[in-house]
Amino acid sequence: MYHARTAGSLGRIAPKLICVDRDVLMESATQQADVIWPLLLFTAAALALVGAMLGMSYMLGGRHNERLGNQPYESGIKPTGGARMRFSAKFYLVAIIFVLFDLEVVFIFAWAIAAPDLGWSGYFAFLTFLGVLTLGLIYEWRIGALDWAPKAPRQYRLDAIESNQRRNAQS
Repeated sequence: MYHARTAGSLGRIAPKLICVDRDVLMESATQQADVIWPLLLFTAAALALVGAMLGMSYMLGGRHNERLGNQPYESGIKPTGGARMRFSAKFYLVAIIFVLFDLEVVFIFAWAIAAPDLGWSGYFAFLTFLGVLTLGLIYEWRIGALDWAPKAPRQYRLDAIESNQRRNAQS
């Protein structure tokens, strides 16, 4: 027998007797065990595999403290210089731009798959998306994010001369 309390009128709690069959409780527990044991077996197998790999690498791993053993291996070439070299920010900028435009291609492929179901509204949304992409590419180009080599000093002088000629022609 199981005693449960149910809410009565005016907030009073009245005891109520509920009969629960033990066989029903045992059957429920058995069903839960049937569902859980594969998960427990998988967890135990994963932990055993991790432990075996760590133990085998500890037992079979090489132990040496030689001068060459602590140096990085660079495809058979002796390393020169330090690993903390400075790189131009252009590399990072180009990498970020590549990732952005590469991600846009994923959206274009997704649109191409769903295009027949989207209708004209989907087509115009896609054109808007391509327009924003094109504006972004034009902006990147205009600010010089895609220019790798700096302008030569001669080019700076030619640009300055051209700018002065335009300014003088206007006045």
